[in-house]
Amino acid sequence: MSVIITDSCINCDACVDECPATAIVSVDDAPVDTEYTYVKPEKCIECVDCTVPKCAYVCPSEGAIIWDMPYIEEFNDYFMYGDADGKYKIRVHKKNGVFSPLNQPRPFRETISIEQRQNKMVVEI
Repeated sequence: MSVIITDSCINCDACVDECPATAIVSVDDAPVDTEYTYVKPEKCIECVDCTVPKCAYVCPSEGAIIWDMPYIEEFNDYFMYGDADGKYKIRVHKKNGVFSPLNQPRPFRETISIEQRQNKMVVEI
């Protein structure tokens, strides 16, 4: 996933239209029970080709977008347990199965440390 939208979100959906990976959905379209905009972990690419993630760049709410763990094999259990607990809803493909970090790792910013991600550091622009 790499980024999460927090309860600081005002549900303006500015990030939904800006996301190049179509990883962000409005609260009404979220696959989990949430009160704010949702980032699909199996789709987020952290906008690695940009200076900052586009969602953070357009977000008007300070602290609404924070770093999560990278969607890679090393954190497969983290995301799969989160899926089982209802924090995430990982997509399942009819032929390819679960889009887990084992099967479908995503690019991530290696400059953001695991410690920063564990501490849920705010994505700054």
